[in-house]
Amino acid sequence: MTSQRDGEILTRVGPGTAMGEMMRQYWLPALKASELACDGDPVRFQLLGEKLIAFRDSSGSIGVLDHRCPHRSASLFFGRNEEGGIRCVYHGWKFGVDGNCLEMANVPTAQDFKHKVKAKAYKAAERNGLVWVFMGDQDAVPALPDIDATLIPEGELTIRFVQRECNWLQAMEGDIDTSHLGFLHLGAAVRAEYQEGDVDHNVVSARAPEFVVKDTEFGVTYAAHRAAAEAGQTYWRFAHFLFPCWALPPISPFHANRIARAWVPMDDTHTMFISVAHKDALVARRASTNITGGTLGDRLLPNDTGWFGRWRLEDHFGNDFGIDRGVQQSDSFTGINGIHLQDQAITESMGAITDHGLEHLAPSDLMIAQTRKRLLGAAKAYRKSGAAPPGADDGRLFAGVRGGSFNAASGLAWDQAYSEQIRRHVAAAE
Repeated sequence: MTSQRDGEILTRVGPGTAMGEMMRQYWLPALKASELACDGDPVRFQLLGEKLIAFRDSSGSIGVLDHRCPHRSASLFFGRNEEGGIRCVYHGWKFGVDGNCLEMANVPTAQDFKHKVKAKAYKAAERNGLVWVFMGDQDAVPALPDIDATLIPEGELTIRFVQRECNWLQAMEGDIDTSHLGFLHLGAAVRAEYQEGDVDHNVVSARAPEFVVKDTEFGVTYAAHRAAAEAGQTYWRFAHFLFPCWALPPISPFHANRIARAWVPMDDTHTMFISVAHKDALVARRASTNITGGTLGDRLLPNDTGWFGRWRLEDHFGNDFGIDRGVQQSDSFTGINGIHLQDQAITESMGAITDHGLEHLAPSDLMIAQTRKRLLGAAKAYRKSGAAPPGADDGRLFAGVRGGSFNAASGLAWDQAYSEQIRRHVAAAE
């Protein structure tokens, strides 16, 4: 069981918290590149409990600043994005993407001290359709992480953003909990509905898999295994937790499963789900399952300019996520339409921050328990001694890691089975 004290460490991410400071040692994806236009409107957003604005200047560079103007704390969200910087409309002070004050328009030239004024700014980087933000030491910024899916060219990539109204940890833990697939998403399915070779054929045949879990340099790996329908075969579903908030779930068959999903804390009770996947991975998923009803689609409200106004679902806690009790009785285990919305409903139903003291973890929760242990250990070590958490100072640690499902010969050790898939589908492609 997770203690109340450890639960606080795991779930609180604001400035000065153990988890928040550890997460600030990593680049975090924060926006779609398409949200920012040159000299376009600034975008309000929250990250690790801080209220920020992002804008793209005339040259295409991206600025991420504390929304408060360092003059009198008026919000720079109302600023004019013009001619290489953002200008506060209160007194005309202008700031570049690096936070440096460029002009003090209401101060006589002989009296200005713009070289002494700087807005709080964070390094931003753009790669393959994502805007990343680094909130740690701005004089010691590491390279972006080599997470495979984020290296896919933008034209081959599908990027999804969806806001979730709950703490980041319970949201992310849904992605490293493979046994719920056979119930929450496939509870109404029966084996006869599947053809041999369908990705979920073995899941509905044996809904209670066994697990192996192992700490890794980059985080934690787990594998669920069960006897496959094919004689002499074991069906494996491998997945990973990557520091600080990434999951590599087994959405598709291993060869196509170039997927990574970040669960980025906006604050303690709001999370931005960011999924990056090769288009072929989603095709492979759809081709290998008979789940219907918007499996991967999201019905989104229009974005607005509020702090929590981006990438919200039409179905939410206020309308019970569109649950249809009639459908639940006849055609669907949940009556909620679509895999992602089902996950959203369940993790938000736990409360804004779930009370871990009420839990009774089972063998099927080995990955949950081990991931919490790893996170706690890294956060405490960073706070105590400044020890760099895994991969924070060398993003190459994440290279070549992939999840996915596959069959292997029965009796083959789990690490051998995984290594063979890596050799066939990852190493061979490099």
